[in-house]
Amino acid sequence: MPQYKGSREVISIHVGQAGVQIGNACWELFCLEHGIQPDGYHVEDDSYDEETETINTFFAETAGGKHVPRCLFVDLEPTVVGESGF
Repeated sequence: MPQYKGSREVISIHVGQAGVQIGNACWELFCLEHGIQPDGYHVEDDSYDEETETINTFFAETAGGKHVPRCLFVDLEPTVVGESGF
């Protein structure tokens, strides 16, 4: 079986009130696990492991070094989506 050697990227889609609330919790956890601050910048430290190597799986990096989540939040009621920090 051939092995995939390219980069892998995940795009998450969160739909409805429950989906958006669960998505907010998931992305908060992803940020903590990958060392992403609320402003989108990576926490600078000297440690290197597989967790930081796979950061581009869940986040896209801008030219300015900011990490943006690869996600889409969809809901007809804007109040829940407005609570999202993403």
